[in-house]
Amino acid sequence: MDVFEAVRTLLAVRSYQDRPVPEEVVRRIVEAGRLTASSMNLQPWHFIVVQDRETLRQLGALVQTGPYIAQAALAIVVAIERTRFAVSDASRAAQSMMLTAWGDGVGSNWAGFGGLDAVKPLLGIPDELDVWAVLPFGYPAQAVGKGRKQRKPLGQVAHRERYGQPFR
Repeated sequence: MDVFEAVRTLLAVRSYQDRPVPEEVVRRIVEAGRLTASSMNLQPWHFIVVQDRETLRQLGALVQTGPYIAQAALAIVVAIERTRFAVSDASRAAQSMMLTAWGDGVGSNWAGFGGLDAVKPLLGIPDELDVWAVLPFGYPAQAVGKGRKQRKPLGQVAHRERYGQPFR
């Protein structure tokens, strides 16, 4: 799948098949995060790949917005160093991982958004890092309508040269 097609069709997946994701796909997903550009090349991220069923269950209980993590084949916990651009950099890395997974037929979603200190003791994450997000991954349980998104028309969100001049 080319990049634009992945962006065009990526949908949030919150229900997963009971099927493992092959190790080579997991590695590609993590590599996509690692290879993402970062401000001043600081790479302020740490990715904890979780595949243990019990740990996934506990993550699902700890992350208020992501109880479905418990059913995922794996989750990647994104922890960040406290640098000026860490939030932006880690967000870009998360999107890279989600798009890479989608290109391989693996669904995901972003669960949590900072404030995930309860995850630290479970995974041995040091206090000097912040847990930014938990990304569950797995093969979608139901067929998903790729590309059926409800988005504002381009003319409402894109402008040419100055705000208010339509992008046509």
